Amino acid sequence: MNPKILIIGACGQIGSELTFKLRGIYGDENVIASDISYSNLDIVNSGLFEIVDAQDYASINMCIEKHNIDIVYLMAAMLSATGEKFPMKAWELNVNSLFNVLNLAKAKFIKQVFWPSSIAVFGPSTPSENTPQYTAMEPTTVYGITKQVGERWCEYYHQKYGVDVRSLRYPGIVSWKTQTGGGTTDYAVDIYHKAITDKKFDCFLSENTKLPMMYMDDAIKATIDIMRADADTIKIRSSYNLAAISFTPKEVAQSIKNHIPEFEISYTPDYRQAIADSWPKSINDDAARQDWHWKHAFSLEAITKEMLFQLDKKYNTEVK
Repeated sequence: MNPKILIIGACGQIGSELTFKLRGIYGDENVIASDISYSNLDIVNSGLFEIVDAQDYASINMCIEKHNIDIVYLMAAMLSATGEKFPMKAWELNVNSLFNVLNLAKAKFIKQVFWPSSIAVFGPSTPSENTPQYTAMEPTTVYGITKQVGERWCEYYHQKYGVDVRSLRYPGIVSWKTQTGGGTTDYAVDIYHKAITDKKFDCFLSENTKLPMMYMDDAIKATIDIMRADADTIKIRSSYNLAAISFTPKEVAQSIKNHIPEFEISYTPDYRQAIADSWPKSINDDAARQDWHWKHAFSLEAITKEMLFQLDKKYNTEVK
């Protein structure tokens, strides 16, 4: 019997693609998408959709009771770059929403919770290469602080109340389907759009800024895999390191030039450079690969081929 699933923040970059994938697995009638507005009509019109405020316990609880929800994916969050502009709003959204869902699980209204963390939990004191699962964590952004705090609360609720909460520290995510959401790694999405539309791109990070990145399909697969794994295989209840590849803006640009020789890139680092400099260059995710057999599929070249193919098709369709 399929579980009833609620996705909070389903109109966002990851939430939207997760919604479609889960509906393909469990059926449209078993996956309820929700967000604070009707901002993504593809999601709103594709199946069951509810307006839910992630910061409002009653709003979430009402939806859970209405649809007899078993599992909640809490994807609503304010990301790193936007969070620096609105620190208190970022704190309130990212932390209060997690408390709401953890408390609903504690009260046995739901059976399982997924909550995403991020490489933003790390900071300048963290080893930047092959960052281990357990290490110094001194985040320098509001986003990173909220995620670090959230990790501790996830582990606490699991140990203290038996809440089945599972989490991944996402790296930067690359996707062609949805708009970016105010993250420091967003350049790695925007660059492909500009390669198709303008044949040039001005990057807000310096050319050799190396960061852990991942194609959306791999991120969605990891998210679903960890939730479907047997509970006794999930040894870490704070958040698992998750990795695929690491690259620089210069390397992305070169991979694009292999397909679009006339493409040009310039560099105008802004406030996001300091954020990127505080993050790891590469991540060790041995624990995820050992505990629940995580494995990524997409290389940089595979990402570039897929992004350029899909975006070229998208923009040509829009023009016609």
